[in-house]
Amino acid sequence: MFGGIYINNWIELTPSEEEKVWKRVYTEFQFKPSISEFPSFFVPNPFIIYNISTYLNGSLNNEEWDFHYADLEEKALSAFQNVTSNDEYFYALDWHHPCYWVNPFLEFPRDEFNEWIIPFFPNGDYYFFIQKDFNWGFLGHPWEKTITIFGKELIKAFQKDRPRMFNTILRTG
Repeated sequence: MFGGIYINNWIELTPSEEEKVWKRVYTEFQFKPSISEFPSFFVPNPFIIYNISTYLNGSLNNEEWDFHYADLEEKALSAFQNVTSNDEYFYALDWHHPCYWVNPFLEFPRDEFNEWIIPFFPNGDYYFFIQKDFNWGFLGHPWEKTITIFGKELIKAFQKDRPRMFNTILRTG
């Protein structure tokens, strides 16, 4: 089922897996990448779109930023654990970069910037975490300055223990 390179928890998608999943993202979400024309994608109902512009405008000092970032990572990982089984993998996608299968119950190693291979916070690219059958997802848009959560189960998991960054809702559906 999984191809590519094994990097601890992260299993790189094969070129054919990556092509297939991105084709599905472009088709099902009507994905049109843009740094200025929004929205760039449409997800199925139910969904919640959170405004994260406060965290992208440099208004927080390093200590505040680190606190909010760690809170998002911890709560996103917990939410993913609530909607997956111990042996289940989902997509971790980074637009125009290597993409992976990932399991929220296994180790999440950090890179030289102290980030995961694909971070939960969209700090310069589209970062998407999507259930293998597209039943739920966490989609980060760095230029729209949003994080979109879709799927009833994932929304419920995030509402149970909401990250501090999720204090401003832009839209719901």
